[in-house]
Amino acid sequence: MLKQLKSICEIALKDIEECQEIKQLNELRVKYLGKKGPIQEAMKMMKDLDTEARKELGLVSNETKFTISTAIENKQKELENLVIEEQLKNDFIDVTLPSRKRALGQAHLTNQIITEIEDLFIGMGYSIAEGPEIETDHYNFEMLNLPKGHPARDMQDSFYITEELLLRTHTSPVQARTMLKQGGKGPVKIICPGKVYRRDDDDATHSHQFFQIEGLVIDKNITMSDLKGTLEYFVKKIFGENREIRFRPSFFPFTEPSVEVDVTCAKCSGSGCSMCKNSGYIEILGAGMVHPDVLKMGGFDPEVYQGFAFGMGPERIAILKYGIDDIRQFYTNDLRFNNQFNLK
Repeated sequence: MLKQLKSICEIALKDIEECQEIKQLNELRVKYLGKKGPIQEAMKMMKDLDTEARKELGLVSNETKFTISTAIENKQKELENLVIEEQLKNDFIDVTLPSRKRALGQAHLTNQIITEIEDLFIGMGYSIAEGPEIETDHYNFEMLNLPKGHPARDMQDSFYITEELLLRTHTSPVQARTMLKQGGKGPVKIICPGKVYRRDDDDATHSHQFFQIEGLVIDKNITMSDLKGTLEYFVKKIFGENREIRFRPSFFPFTEPSVEVDVTCAKCSGSGCSMCKNSGYIEILGAGMVHPDVLKMGGFDPEVYQGFAFGMGPERIAILKYGIDDIRQFYTNDLRFNNQFNLK
């Protein structure tokens, strides 16, 4: 029986060596190591042997199983590697072909406009200041020359949380906080981008929440001509060198004098059309010289320091720049709208 097992092992190793396919190798595994294989048949004879012969037969049969199993595993790895090599030969990869392009997201149009405006003013030496969206009545109104009971508060119908806390109606409180931090010493040269909130009915031109960018400059010998030069440079860089601006007298409690700033109509270039109501101009922002009382409350001596301030809505800038007809488009989360303005 021992000779028979040795012969079985030699034949099995020869069959395994000559095997060329994994399927055929699996068949050999079943043939020699399966329950009906020759090794298992030899093991059945152990019951007729004495103890010493049974022990010797068990040892030899286990060695035979191990030898055949090891040979099968090694052959399987060899055949699998051959399959991979064959696939590599047949599956040619052209590394010069362009890669697949993945669709990438992009900044929202509002953020694109804000970034463009920020970059412009940073290039002019401004820094960016930020503040809380939940603001106190003191900073939102009183520091800006709007004491309690002032009729101009009605211009900004507010979302109050308590009697003293509200959602800010403009980013001007950031200007007030910045002035106090300066301790009455100039210069100050900042822009304040951020979201603001006002009680309003949403329609094509109004929204209860929107973005605002305000600017503040305080230094010695600041005049209205500095304000006009700054805004004229801004308009030409944002809308084009052929655009002009116009100042119209207005009223804001925190500036004196105050102006509304218009830009020549993009459609008619100032000659007058239905878009600009035949005026040739379209309003883009409000501005003015900082009120002396606001300077005092901010810790500055109005006899020494002067300043100008301006405020604009980036959505309105985008509307005028790209001919968008409804401010609600900015908040509908329609990717088709935003994908039109990939300004990279």
